[in-house]
Amino acid sequence: MEPLPVSDAMQTHTPLVPATQLAPGEVVRERFHADRGTYWRAHAWLAAVAIAIGMGVLWAMGNPHVWTGAVGGLAAVAVRGGYLASDEMKMRWDLTDRRLLGPGTRAVELAQIARVASIAGAVQVVTRGGDKHLIKYQPDPGRVIAAIEAARAAMPPKDAP
Repeated sequence: MEPLPVSDAMQTHTPLVPATQLAPGEVVRERFHADRGTYWRAHAWLAAVAIAIGMGVLWAMGNPHVWTGAVGGLAAVAVRGGYLASDEMKMRWDLTDRRLLGPGTRAVELAQIARVASIAGAVQVVTRGGDKHLIKYQPDPGRVIAAIEAARAAMPPKDAP
């Protein structure tokens, strides 16, 4: 067996790109990569929330150094963002004419997708069985949703030859 192409830095050897083999005749229509600008924009919002919560908790406790909540919140999100950025930027999802293939062996048959929705720069895919997948840090979630919906619409009916 040949090694998987891209693994995480923690050496858990989790592939960050689809490792599922294509079926005979299956064709990749689009690839969805994480966007660096969207990633850092999401972290800026996360930092704003962490700063507000940190300062609010310190204020509620009567701490005279409320400003340290801002420093702590910003530092925590910056460390998290820096630590995870390299792996998140390598994540890739492939849309084929039959399936949506995610990092590792995640694979969702297009016919099994119940709902596709945008959530703050990400696309959530919900299957008929209730499984949820998140295609994170997309610069244009609407375009990703449209591509998935178009691929679903182009599928032949189940009873077609």
